[in-house]
Amino acid sequence: MRSKALGAAALFLLPLLAFYGVYYLYAFGVLVDASRTRTSLSFTDATVVGWENFRLVITDELFLRAVLNNLLFAAVSIAAALTLGFFLAVSLASGVRLRRFFFTVFLLPSLIPLSLFATVFGRMLETDDGAVNALLGTVGVGPVDWLGSTGPSYAALFVLLVYLVGLPIMYYTSDLATTNTAVLESAMIDGAGSGHMYRLILFPMLRNTHKTVILSVLLGSFRAFDVVFFSTKGEPGGRTQITGTYIYNTMLGENRIGYASAAAVIVLVFALAISALQVLVTRRRAR
Repeated sequence: MRSKALGAAALFLLPLLAFYGVYYLYAFGVLVDASRTRTSLSFTDATVVGWENFRLVITDELFLRAVLNNLLFAAVSIAAALTLGFFLAVSLASGVRLRRFFFTVFLLPSLIPLSLFATVFGRMLETDDGAVNALLGTVGVGPVDWLGSTGPSYAALFVLLVYLVGLPIMYYTSDLATTNTAVLESAMIDGAGSGHMYRLILFPMLRNTHKTVILSVLLGSFRAFDVVFFSTKGEPGGRTQITGTYIYNTMLGENRIGYASAAAVIVLVFALAISALQVLVTRRRAR
């Protein structure tokens, strides 16, 4: 009976597996093949260079800066998720007033295309007629060159990433609904304050959720192309670039397809390693 069920499941999944095989495995093979060549977008003048592209990528300061930016932005997002996201989720789950309003405010960026959200945010940062500088001007500050100076551009991205805590809030809200409240009730009877309950009881109880949030946000930092590209565009001088914008600019801006493919392979392998770790954590949690 079990073998028949497995056979039926395999037959049901066969079209999906075939699609993934063509769309992902074949595409990955083409990417790896291109990464070992020096070629342009036409692919008509390819020259095999072996591992030279990989050597050039890992020694390029701009690529290393992009990787560091990925990790830095992930760290900011993780810190925001474990603090602000956790606090907001607990507050919303406890039935705070205007609960629906706050859910809408913080979940809306996660429900609309990030490219649209980042474009609006980038437009607000314009030096001459942006809404942010207009607001600062009312209190006698500015104008600030948000997109032309390193410090302000990083600060702007940090603010944007902190605001994008909608997904962690949903993770926490989902797990809070299944949390055993008897422990919290006992703590309240013993006289524990709200701060102690959050920090010493509720936060440790959600340690598995913290792991899921950390890995999801870390993996999401490698898919944050639209957040950076449509807000700061990696400016000034590529200092706020991440790996996604670096590969995009190298491939289409400089027409170095082989080199960009090598960079993409390196980033993809790293992202797959994080995905594998996330799967392992999820399986342990399910047990």
